[in-house]
Amino acid sequence: MSSNSDSTSRDISLTPTEKLSRVALAAAVICVLGPLSVPIPVSPVPLSLTHLGIYLAAFTTDRKDAAGAVLIYLLLGAMGLPVFSGFSGGFAKLAGPTGGYLLGFVILAFVVAYSVERYDGRRGPVALAMLAGNLAVYAFGTAWLAVSAHLSFGQALTMGVAPYVIFDVIKAAVALAVCPVIRSRLRAFGLNRK
Repeated sequence: MSSNSDSTSRDISLTPTEKLSRVALAAAVICVLGPLSVPIPVSPVPLSLTHLGIYLAAFTTDRKDAAGAVLIYLLLGAMGLPVFSGFSGGFAKLAGPTGGYLLGFVILAFVVAYSVERYDGRRGPVALAMLAGNLAVYAFGTAWLAVSAHLSFGQALTMGVAPYVIFDVIKAAVALAVCPVIRSRLRAFGLNRK
């Protein structure tokens, strides 16, 4: 395994093409996991695996690139590619009841990736960043759901957050178990984050 100074020099030597390739790959992973979802009868918001793709992007790219990968995912979906939950796409999905949650994913990616960078992937601080990022997703999503579905904020919170909290905790736990291992393997091959 290479020393820390050795890996830092490899980080700096990434070409723009290599960096762009990583962003594209992160966006592709989000696009593959995003459509995999289970509808919940009590809510227009499905249970999806999008979070896992975002967490992987946050662990394997820097904060700007993680947010950029999510923006690419959102752009592809807005253009009609079936990358959103349930293999849906189109601008109407962003403007619909789940749009706030989708837009909140940009903040989630940025906050988690920043924490991974700042604290070198230590699980405690990253878990707190996941919590903070998800609170932002919940806030944007709940407000958007309330407006688009003509609900009170309390009703939107009950429909759009309450049924998902346990699943989001499970997805965060899975990511905290798996993503650091993937990040470590990438480092072993000199494919660091910067």
